Amino acid sequence: MSEKDQYVEKAKARLDQWNADIEKMKAKIAEAEADSKIKYEQQLAEMRKQRDEAEVKIKEMQGASEDAWRDMKSGMDKAWDDISSAFANAFSRFR
Repeated sequence: MSEKDQYVEKAKARLDQWNADIEKMKAKIAEAEADSKIKYEQQLAEMRKQRDEAEVKIKEMQGASEDAWRDMKSGMDKAWDDISSAFANAFSRFR
């Protein structure tokens, strides 16, 4: 397996974890009081947005040639870290 393929697989695994976290949040929203639901729905929307951005980045990585991927890897790492931080921030406010 190439370095790019390993990187993509790792990103997909993180995305799967985020999807699981989103499902947990949806369950908490169902149990929340009415006024809390609005806040939780906003945070859930933010998490979905971050997840969607991550999916786009994964598709970009998959579509890149091995050489092109190497050139764009550092930028992808930065973008991925930014998305990860935003997702974690939204999730932590939900707890």
